[in-house]
Amino acid sequence: MHDLIIIGGGPAGYHGAELAAKEGLSTILFEERTIGGVCLNEGCIPSKALLHSAKLFDYANGGGARYGVTCDAPKLDYAAAVRRKDKIVKKLVLGIEGTLKRSGVTVIKARAQIEGRVEGGFAVRAGGESYRAAKLLLCTGSEPVLPPIDGLERALASGFAMTNREMLALTEPPKGLVIVGGGVIGLEMASLMTSALCQVTVIEMLGKIAGPTDTEIASLLQKEYEKRGVRFILNAKLTSIGQDAVTYERDGKSETVPCDKALLSVGRRAVTAGSGLERIGIELQNGAVPTDAQQKTNVPGVFAAGDINGTSMLAHTAYREAEVAVNVICGRKDTMEYNAIPSVIYTNPEAAGVGETLETARAKGLDAREVKLPMMYSGRYMAENEGGTGVCKLVWAGRRLIGVHMLGNPASEIITVAATLISREISLEQAKKIVFPHPSVAEILREGLFHS
Repeated sequence: MHDLIIIGGGPAGYHGAELAAKEGLSTILFEERTIGGVCLNEGCIPSKALLHSAKLFDYANGGGARYGVTCDAPKLDYAAAVRRKDKIVKKLVLGIEGTLKRSGVTVIKARAQIEGRVEGGFAVRAGGESYRAAKLLLCTGSEPVLPPIDGLERALASGFAMTNREMLALTEPPKGLVIVGGGVIGLEMASLMTSALCQVTVIEMLGKIAGPTDTEIASLLQKEYEKRGVRFILNAKLTSIGQDAVTYERDGKSETVPCDKALLSVGRRAVTAGSGLERIGIELQNGAVPTDAQQKTNVPGVFAAGDINGTSMLAHTAYREAEVAVNVICGRKDTMEYNAIPSVIYTNPEAAGVGETLETARAKGLDAREVKLPMMYSGRYMAENEGGTGVCKLVWAGRRLIGVHMLGNPASEIITVAATLISREISLEQAKKIVFPHPSVAEILREGLFHS
């Protein structure tokens, strides 16, 4: 009998396993595919590696001229960028596997299924063997949503239609790409492919791109990519996928867009089927496993962390949820809080946000106000972002900061400061005393504080 069985080796699973083992718990981690999950193998890391290559090409291919740097006939060797991406992923996977081994985690690369309850805990079967543990931590992650669209199954089988997994495995960019879904994944892939000189069309069902992102920032980001040639079709519903085109409907009219490839990025859903959850009475809600603030499920002794609970499908959320679960399993008090989870769209420029937008705050009945500044208030931003139209917004409820949203590089590196101010409930007076390095783009937050 082990202390803990973890099913799923993504960010929540491998991080939770390492923490549990270091706490002295006898821990088994099951992963059907590759340690690191979607994030490391076919999501966060590989996409950022390719996006960085694309950004460098953007600067070489005319973008650098604004800074007094010119290049003759630059070329994006996409296959070489993919090889570099694969090397990075492999190195990181090996690093995590080494860390788990040193921590004393037993890693079993096999599909795991819950058999049921046993005396003192639970039984899990994998690879023809049965394993037992006092507690379970479910970290099976998420998968792309594949809507019931005419022709989709055939298009996926032929390779014409793709999910993010197949998209990131391409060794050369298509000449024409239709992206179905204008959320984070869709926009990042639009950014990558546009830099790779691919003609991109984004079809989005809603009236704006970027999902819950601040409406004005989403609009500015859309305008930026329209300048680069991306075509956005909003308020449209995909009706069918052929072998060389997709068809959508808008305002009662149907239109077909020819393309070489189609990317499906309409959202993700928790992976719960086939794990045997029903054998121990795990309840589902909207296809996910709901948890309380201690990551507990409805079954005593069973916890869930990461995308499986459907709360915040982000790798950094998964890390923290795993920490809470392990702390509670070890008898310590800990609570998961979701009011200051940063989100980033790694386009060029980047968009990032944390907490409430002005719209969501007022929808909740808060007497909220917004302080908005151009990113040009930062001297470092102006020096490094010629012609940039970035913006930074601070959302206040009284004297309490409840949200920060920005467009401009490097928003992904700055947003953590904002998340800290919000999560620690630092007062305006205390925040003003923070000394920012000068010059830094992060000083835009200081400017925002002094304009509040």
